[in-house]
Amino acid sequence: MGLIDGIDKVFDHRIRLGIMSVLMVNDHMDFTGLRELLGVTDGNLASHIRALETAHYLQVEKKFINRKPNTRYAATETGKEAFGKHLTALEKLLGGQADIRGYSPRPHNPANTHTGR
Repeated sequence: MGLIDGIDKVFDHRIRLGIMSVLMVNDHMDFTGLRELLGVTDGNLASHIRALETAHYLQVEKKFINRKPNTRYAATETGKEAFGKHLTALEKLLGGQADIRGYSPRPHNPANTHTGR
């Protein structure tokens, strides 16, 4: 079995990875909350939500709150399982690379952090 066999292509994009990360630690999140938290546009978020929904990794609940439409999302059991396997595969990949190359991450040095100023 190869090091990348367990990596799920559905999570290749950072926005999908972000959506699932948020939904793994929250029971649900509405569209506006996801958009603001991830800092993405409506269109980007909607297209990546569709991809996760097509894969059956998240469920959509539409309702009205004070006569205003509200859409919220939750990870499905299938999605939680797939995301867990994906994270495990990434951990194995990183562990495997560390063993293969003798890689040891350098400790964080705040002096080397660029603040953009």
